Amino acid sequence: MTNPTNALAEASSSYLRSAMHQPVLWHEWGAEAFARAAGEDKPILLDIGAVWCHWCHVMDRESYEDPGLAEVINQNFIAVKVDRDERPDVDTRYQAAVAAISGQNGWPLTAVLTPEGKPFFGGTYFPRDDRYGRPGFERVLRSMVDAWKTRREEVMESAGTVVEAIEYNENFAGRAGNLSMSIVDKMVASALEKFDRHHGGFGSQPKFAHPSAIDLLLDVATRTGNEAAREAATVTLEKMAQGGVYDHLGGGFHRYSVDEAWVVPHFEKMLYDNAELLKNYVHAFQSYVDPESARVAKDIIRWMDAWLTDRERGGFYASQDADIDLDDDGDYFTWTRAEAAAVLTPEEMEIAGAYYDIGDLGDMHHNPAKNVLHVKRTLDAVAVRAGKTPAQAEALLTAAHARLYAARGERPTPFIDTTVYTNWNALAVSAYLEAAHVLHLPEVKAFALLTLDRLLREGLDAERGLAHVISYTRGSTGTKWVAGMLDDYAFLIHACLDGWLTTGAAKYYRAALGLAKRMVAEFYDTTGGGFFDATAKGEALLGALTARRKPLQDSPVPAGNPAAAAALLRLEALNGSAALREKAEDTLEAFAGVVEHLGLYAGTYGLALERLLLPPVQVVVIGEDAVAEHLDAVATARFAVNKSVIRLTRAQVAGELPPVLAETLPLLPDLDAAHSFAVVCKASCCLPPTADPDQLLALLQD
Repeated sequence: MTNPTNALAEASSSYLRSAMHQPVLWHEWGAEAFARAAGEDKPILLDIGAVWCHWCHVMDRESYEDPGLAEVINQNFIAVKVDRDERPDVDTRYQAAVAAISGQNGWPLTAVLTPEGKPFFGGTYFPRDDRYGRPGFERVLRSMVDAWKTRREEVMESAGTVVEAIEYNENFAGRAGNLSMSIVDKMVASALEKFDRHHGGFGSQPKFAHPSAIDLLLDVATRTGNEAAREAATVTLEKMAQGGVYDHLGGGFHRYSVDEAWVVPHFEKMLYDNAELLKNYVHAFQSYVDPESARVAKDIIRWMDAWLTDRERGGFYASQDADIDLDDDGDYFTWTRAEAAAVLTPEEMEIAGAYYDIGDLGDMHHNPAKNVLHVKRTLDAVAVRAGKTPAQAEALLTAAHARLYAARGERPTPFIDTTVYTNWNALAVSAYLEAAHVLHLPEVKAFALLTLDRLLREGLDAERGLAHVISYTRGSTGTKWVAGMLDDYAFLIHACLDGWLTTGAAKYYRAALGLAKRMVAEFYDTTGGGFFDATAKGEALLGALTARRKPLQDSPVPAGNPAAAAALLRLEALNGSAALREKAEDTLEAFAGVVEHLGLYAGTYGLALERLLLPPVQVVVIGEDAVAEHLDAVATARFAVNKSVIRLTRAQVAGELPPVLAETLPLLPDLDAAHSFAVVCKASCCLPPTADPDQLLALLQD
């Protein structure tokens, strides 16, 4: 006998499908659910969560799988469940609404809406019964039913006020004509004020990575010699890599740390975090030739290659869950001392136990014997304490690492959401291409290009535009069309430009240009400047989607508006289009009056503003021999947001080039010579070619 299913059996999202057997009569977000709510005069119960969200699963088990509570919901509400990864446009608006109502937000997000989708009550996790100082969910729901039936006018007034608050909060009125580097200086100063010199990172617990802010600090440090900015960026990267927020066995980073020392993480691992942090570590190595940064970058790639990639078709998967089940809290990733000792030899345990701080008393609240592996002391110090040479200690640690990782592989593995999202994949493509270039990893480059080709092939529809979802997890009912949002377009434009820089293939430049034209046509606000996060075309704007939103703040994914502006500026540097530059500048001006108050949460804006105000520097290396390799390495050294480096063959120079380069490169006299050489172009001026690496370095320093 099969279990009965609700309407989510027809969903494509793995998160939604996980609730198909719940007794709640769930609906997907859509016109049908809203029409039914209006027809039956019932409020909508909205639940927004994600497949990787631990407390979403807890609330599912406690409340939504309870037949008694399900009956209360089914009789009095139209229940709608949303996957926040699949529909970030829905999530962001109701997060703002619930924050306005309750002062808190997060996942699971629980809201009660009018049939028109206007929220009049909201919160996050509610226990089934009164507990944790929170009211029980059934009591909350019954009080909402009573309010809907007996205080309708009050409810409607409250809902209208909340929607007004959303619209006000999402439309920044911050236009200013004074776009200057002083804005960047203020953002850097704000980040430095929050910098934790002891533990790294910014602020206190919980601690999240802020990749765009770290890149901004690295850029400012290398460009101006700002030692405080360098310290904040490099110490943060160092401490994160030593902490438990980094997976020392498998590679890659967990989503965030619950403590200020980066020891105990929330164990889910997200594609977007690891893609952006990969760029951070590559840029740190690029700037300061720190071997540890290169090691961590390669280790992130190792985890992503092993767990988050479709090796055959291309594509990066969305996330890895934190837990096996609801009684588990990171047990896959953590170790008791007895568990580690059972796997390792006594000598290996002596070194690994001290290095990874594996003690009898561990770090986890639910099981104090469980240890999160983190580095508390240097390997040299561990070697001295154990009476070993550094080489002996390193060999023992390497052996212990392999044994622990193999033993962990025998445990049940947390769920991998194999959904391929366009925006997150584009971030990963860019990160892989940068890592491949800087760290000389040809296989990484090949996989990034395989993925980029898939995104362009499967994600673009001539009529509908770009899709947000390329493919869903295995076992779904197919790929549901979800229209691409601003992030999808902006990030994919950057990925295409990175593809062009990596290969010199004109198809990637043309794809970037086509995406930019469509992005401007569908998202740009010709009246107020800036970009809306979602198009007004196609799907009906239900509920809070009627509130137009212009994303400015990193969350921690780069914000759509500055990412879009930066993409237009990168294109303008290649084709000289004044129209693209004007729209980028207008977008940045639209937020210039308020952005400095966001500090490190607006790192992407700071990077985009630097692209606008600093002249673009393009280094073109022409040739295919060892000299060209050397010139390329010199040109790549030191991260700078306004610098790009491309390798071309003589045949490519004679072929299709973006307009700005086409006006210069084919005319170079050195093209007739046999030797490789480099050309440095700053703004619209190109310097004489050079085949001397030292001279190239001097030109770049000047």
